[in-house]
Amino acid sequence: MAQLIYRKAGLTLKRGNSRMTKGQVRALQEHLRCLGYLRRGIDGAFGSGTERAVKALQHDLLNNDGRGRDGNAPVRLLDYNKGRVLDVTGQVDQAMAGCISDMLDDPAFLKLPKADDPKAANGEVAEQLAATRSKDAPVPFLRAMFKQESNGRHFNEPRRGDDDSYIVVGLDTNASQKHVVTSRGFGVGQYTLFHHPPTKAEVSGFVEDVAGNIQRAVGELREKFDHFVTGRTSGTRADDRMAEAQGPLRLCKYSASDPRFLTDCKACALAAGSRDIVQGRTKLHPKSSKTFQPTQYYRSANYQAVPKREKIGCDWPYAARRYNGAGMNSYHYQARILRNLAKLA
Repeated sequence: MAQLIYRKAGLTLKRGNSRMTKGQVRALQEHLRCLGYLRRGIDGAFGSGTERAVKALQHDLLNNDGRGRDGNAPVRLLDYNKGRVLDVTGQVDQAMAGCISDMLDDPAFLKLPKADDPKAANGEVAEQLAATRSKDAPVPFLRAMFKQESNGRHFNEPRRGDDDSYIVVGLDTNASQKHVVTSRGFGVGQYTLFHHPPTKAEVSGFVEDVAGNIQRAVGELREKFDHFVTGRTSGTRADDRMAEAQGPLRLCKYSASDPRFLTDCKACALAAGSRDIVQGRTKLHPKSSKTFQPTQYYRSANYQAVPKREKIGCDWPYAARRYNGAGMNSYHYQARILRNLAKLA
């Protein structure tokens, strides 16, 4: 049985409680992190992020039946509750501490990996990515996307006073209820799962394995390229591409026999020229009536020196946008990817 130092009669871990110690909060954060509910930070401070993670776990203990649109989790969070958690409070009482203990004890609940030396591990990731070659998708675009998704890191590199060296995790949340986690992205490529926790095969295949993580990202970007750029329906068609180019999908402006094929993306981005995107003035594309606006994920809609996607000569900029979904957020994402592409080392 897991020994939880915050399992103490009468103790409730919550914001502002002077009775709890930093060590107890650190232990809770470690458990929330390895169970996949805390985005980052093992520092002993019970702040808004820790409170939101507690709420996310409470929500799942009340609602998560293990099913996701991409398959089923190996366990049901509902089964760990046993009537002990009755509401979403953001506070960990002893009944909830018992639920956490049961989850930690269950080998079927796969825990997220951590690195003993995250800086060295991330250095190996960078080397592996630099050596990656693919005929399915341009690796420079992937590097630009990874910069946006995970800052090019597979493991968190903690600051002083923080013990968090777990895998980088992105938590997408419900728009109105920020504690409701709708999906999780894992590692350098932030490959996303809509069920939780991941299966054993998923952990070994791309959560722990960096090469597998990168290849999942390659496959997903190629799928967006093949099926979500020049499709016949609004859901499979990139409006900006249709407004800016005609004809079949353009894999690369160079032939497959040219050494620059799918590799010279930075040079193409720089040669395309650039524009500044101005909030409220720059249209999403030439035929759009909408302009760039802030969103819940992007507080500013101003970007300087963004390469002109229509001048790059291929359709990967549009696929990169659709990689992030659709709507205003995806245009922000595309602008950042193009800017990252032009700044690649």
